[in-house]
Amino acid sequence: MNAFIRKGDFWAGLALAGLGFYIMNQAWGWNYMAEDGPGAGFFPRWYGGIMVVLSLFLVAGTVLKGDPQAKHKPFEWGELRRAMTCWLALAVCVAVLKLIGFMLAFGLLTWFIIAIMFRRSQLEALAYAIGGAVGFYALFSWGLDLQLPAGTLFQK
Repeated sequence: MNAFIRKGDFWAGLALAGLGFYIMNQAWGWNYMAEDGPGAGFFPRWYGGIMVVLSLFLVAGTVLKGDPQAKHKPFEWGELRRAMTCWLALAVCVAVLKLIGFMLAFGLLTWFIIAIMFRRSQLEALAYAIGGAVGFYALFSWGLDLQLPAGTLFQK
């Protein structure tokens, strides 16, 4: 058995390619173009296709690399814990989005990642959190004319 089969990138690439094919297959029956522009199937087809191509590059890169044991790095649980903590913070942000609103949820997520995860100063974390939340709000609300959740806690 080849050593690349034991690499996580190989299996992750195959799983992502399968997911990309599934996305494209599901979107195939949807309208690609509508009267107003792109239809419901436009973005999923492109997203799925790009996902397949990039994931197959990942698989090919893993297969074409030299002996993976030569560069083997021991698994570090701390890295997994940090990644899962970041994922959990994002999940909590999405869960409370309608309750506290986009700006506060996004600002808190940004603050958490910068101040807690990256251990930067509070001033820097607050500046990025406020700037990012205002920037995204401006882009979506004013630039794209989309309504972001304001939060049910702050409604009259």
